[in-house]
Amino acid sequence: MNVIEVQNLKKHYPVRKPFKALKHVKALDGVSFSVPTKKTLGIVGESGCGKSTLAKTLMRLEVPTDGSVSLSGTDFTNMTGKDFHSAIQMIFQDPYNSINPRKKAWQLIAEPLLINTDLSKDECFKIACETMKKVGLRPELAHRYPHMFSGGQRQRIGIARALVMQPKVMILDEPVSALDVSIQAQVLNLLMKLQDDMDLTYLFISHDLHVVKHISDEILVMYLGKVVEYGARDKVFDDPKHPYTKALVASSPSILKEASDEPAIQGELPSPLNPPSGCAFHKRCPMATERCSKETPELTEKFGRKVACFEV
Repeated sequence: MNVIEVQNLKKHYPVRKPFKALKHVKALDGVSFSVPTKKTLGIVGESGCGKSTLAKTLMRLEVPTDGSVSLSGTDFTNMTGKDFHSAIQMIFQDPYNSINPRKKAWQLIAEPLLINTDLSKDECFKIACETMKKVGLRPELAHRYPHMFSGGQRQRIGIARALVMQPKVMILDEPVSALDVSIQAQVLNLLMKLQDDMDLTYLFISHDLHVVKHISDEILVMYLGKVVEYGARDKVFDDPKHPYTKALVASSPSILKEASDEPAIQGELPSPLNPPSGCAFHKRCPMATERCSKETPELTEKFGRKVACFEV
C-alpha cells in the first residue's frame, strides 16, 4: 500500500513588477510520485530545483496551486491538524536553528503532544523521555538546554520531536548535511533502525548522492520544478538515462571509481522566472536537438523507470 501519493502537484508564485505583465515562478510544475510503507524515496537535484518547496507544500506550509496529496488514502486538505501531524512530520537541515534555544530538551520533544493532545504535562514528559531513549539520548539529559548538546545530539532531539506524534511519513530535508561525517553515519544508521522498528516511510532530500544511494529505495530527480527521472535506486544510479541525471552522478566524487567520461553540466541553472522554451534542460544538454527547444518532453516509462527526454 502506498502511504503517500502525490499527483500533478504544482506550486506557482506570482511575481509582480511595475509596468510589466504578471509572471509566475513555477517552483513545482506537475510533480507526481508514490511511496509504499517502510520505503524511502530519495529526492535529488541542484539548488533551486524545487526540493524544499516540495517539502514545504507536503507539510502544508505552502498552499499548492494545483494537484493532490493523499496520506494513507485521505486527501491532506481534508485532515484536521491533529490527524495531519500524526500522519506526517519533518526533520530539518540545521540542528542549531530548527529548535528553540529557550526550551529544555523534553519540552522541545513534547511540544507536539502539548499542542495536539489532551495529555497532562507529566504524561508528555514521560513520553518525551521514552522517545529520547529511542533516538539514543539518555533521559537524564531531559532538563538540559540546546546549547548543552552537540550538533549530532541536537539533531537527535529534532528526530525525537518528529517521532513523538508517531507519524507514518517523515520528510528528511538534508538531515545530516550540517553534521561531521562520523556523526552523519550514526544519524543515518539511527534513521534506518527507526524505519524498521516503527514502519516509517521516508522522503529523503539531499545533495549528497552517496548518502541518498545508501538510504533510498527509489530516486526522484528534479530539475527546475519538474521530475526528469524517477525509478529504482540501482537503475537510476548505475544506469542513468536522462542527461541531467548522468551529469549529476558523474559529478559525485568517489575513490571507488575512475573519473567519468560524462561531460560536466555546462552553464547556470536558468531563471525560474524566465525558463527556456521546450525542455528546460536543453540549453545545458549535450544531446539537445531542435525538437528539445520547441517541445516539452513528458515523463514516460522507458528502460524500467520514468524519463522525461526525447533522445533516450
